[in-house]
Amino acid sequence: MGGFRYPGNELRVELRLGLGLLLGLSGFADGIQGQTPAPPRDLIRQVAAHGSLFEKELGHYTYRQTFQFFELDKKGLTRGHYKETRDILFTPAGERTEEFVRGPVNALLYMRLTDEDFRDLRDVQPFVLNEDNLWNYEVAYKGIEPVDGEACYVYRLKPRQVLDGQRLLDGMMWVSREHLQVVRVAGQPVPQIYSESGDNLFPHFTTIYRPVDGKFWFPVKTVADDTLGFRGGLQRVRYMIDFESYKRFTAESSIQFEGVEP
Repeated sequence: MGGFRYPGNELRVELRLGLGLLLGLSGFADGIQGQTPAPPRDLIRQVAAHGSLFEKELGHYTYRQTFQFFELDKKGLTRGHYKETRDILFTPAGERTEEFVRGPVNALLYMRLTDEDFRDLRDVQPFVLNEDNLWNYEVAYKGIEPVDGEACYVYRLKPRQVLDGQRLLDGMMWVSREHLQVVRVAGQPVPQIYSESGDNLFPHFTTIYRPVDGKFWFPVKTVADDTLGFRGGLQRVRYMIDFESYKRFTAESSIQFEGVEP
């Protein structure tokens, strides 16, 4: 997800590297199984074109998004949290909208979520490589690696440059050899922001994609467990974003979600 502001130097915590879902970009490259067989020619352009189609298709779906963010102490125990559940849906007139169905509950002690955080929720996590943003990245093929039973082509994505106001991904992308769909993305939103008003830092994350309606693979979960190096001290954070109940909207659709606690 996005960046988090840390107000001062009240706290020092030991460095911990998190879940092991993202062991470092060089570590991913070292573990990839060889360079053959090569991916289809122009596969990245196909993935970007498919990503553009996916974004248009996603605009026709309702779904539920649950976001949970935790401040952790040096023992890994929760001491502050933020939680919310919102439905992304349509008004009777067919306009896209969002509604809170639970929360937001803000019980963070040392940190606060920023506008950039929620922008990253929309624009970076989940990540979609499309025809508009492809030119922003240097893309390098790294080999074949299995992911959840899928043999995947693995690509390193590195921003060519980050212009003022841009939010880009520095990370890795796994594309199914069989389905030519993105099945996993891992990395870190960039840039990290240090300013006089405070530090706005962004943890490494992993997003998992699964097939929906037999056509596109949709994001189903994003997770992060990372230690952020604020100038006032180190702070370990963890968060989860769950995407569920995808349903294609039509004029005849009735929006119903189940299992919401009051």
